[in-house]
Amino acid sequence: MIGQTTRENPLKLGKFDLATSARWLEARMRHPVRRGALSPRENALAERIKMLKREAGSHSPSAPTIIKLIPELRLRVDACFLSNPYATGLFLEYLQREVIRTGKLRKLLEFYPSQNRVIAGKLSRAIGVPTDHLFIGNGAVEIIQAIMHRFAGSKILVNLPTFSPYHEFARPDTQVVFNVLDKENDFRFDPAAYIERVKREKPDTIVLINPNNPDGGYIPYATLVRMLEELRDVPNIILDESFIHFACEGDDYAFRSLGGEVDRFPNLMVVKSMSKDFGVAGIRAGYAVMAPGRVRELLDNGFLWNSSGLAEYFFDLYSRPDFLVEYERKRVHYIRHSRRFFKALSMLPGLYAYPTSANFILVELRNGMTAEDLVCRLLVRRGIYTRTCDDKKGLEPGKFLRVASRTRSENRFVLRAFKDLLR
Repeated sequence: MIGQTTRENPLKLGKFDLATSARWLEARMRHPVRRGALSPRENALAERIKMLKREAGSHSPSAPTIIKLIPELRLRVDACFLSNPYATGLFLEYLQREVIRTGKLRKLLEFYPSQNRVIAGKLSRAIGVPTDHLFIGNGAVEIIQAIMHRFAGSKILVNLPTFSPYHEFARPDTQVVFNVLDKENDFRFDPAAYIERVKREKPDTIVLINPNNPDGGYIPYATLVRMLEELRDVPNIILDESFIHFACEGDDYAFRSLGGEVDRFPNLMVVKSMSKDFGVAGIRAGYAVMAPGRVRELLDNGFLWNSSGLAEYFFDLYSRPDFLVEYERKRVHYIRHSRRFFKALSMLPGLYAYPTSANFILVELRNGMTAEDLVCRLLVRRGIYTRTCDDKKGLEPGKFLRVASRTRSENRFVLRAFKDLLR
């Protein structure tokens, strides 16, 4: 196991600094954490949190948004948005050493980044996929929108619950059909039933997220290959592997992507966000693997300079063996302690935790408290930001929230907060 390391910071930590140790967080609590009903002041803060959530629609307001618009809150842990904080630290080490200290940051800001095809060439070396099969996106959401608007036809089949842009971004003339996963079966995906549903509905596009968001359900590689063989007649199969780096098959923490199977299955499009496993959501980096004709069609209709200079620098790093060796250590370390965190969380009374193969866990409250109430209490009283799933189609409103894994010390802090507030 790779030990967690800490570094002395010469700067005094401010009240909005994240990723601090659990002991430091506890030491900053001047008074015992209140239990029971919220005070009038806390209720006022909770109402402002709810208002921001309503304004954000089917997604959650970012931590910087909450910090800016509700400065009275002392946000300490962002367990809402999904990323590997150790990988963020690794990226920052390289950025500081190779870009900031060397004075190269100005070039990244002042000059245009390389064109889409050039950055795809850099990525090609890292993942072993030909350049003409790669489309680089300004985050996975841009790719999803491009695919949905360019290739999806008159009917699309989407699982529920799932990542909402896959049905929200459908064109007005596209019929969206939902395949609802069974809560009583822990939202497990049934390949045989799904194939029958596809053959019955005859959609031109189907979407699979693996592992799925928000429940973390995983479809094994061999099962997916068998499904692709059965579904060769479907014109478009979108497979979102944004969380695949956390889904391990076997005991050696290896993961298996279908990005190399596009030549075998030309109807397949594999979407990959870099935000989750590499912790770089702020630079907006993602890619898709698809047949060369599809890539050309997207590039011929825009997307020339859709990546930032910082995103290009990240893809430069991603193509380097030294960076990938260090990242692999961070990935395995993060998976190990995330599993321990999820196991501990699943043992708490008053909630049910669904099995997960991702870096987050879906929990159902069974103690009479609503998800919105618990999210607000965690944020107001402990500074912990989690995600209510009231806006997720396929989940009963008021029952579910999603909790992301963070650093080991932050996870301990989150676990203690849950224990206190669920009493």
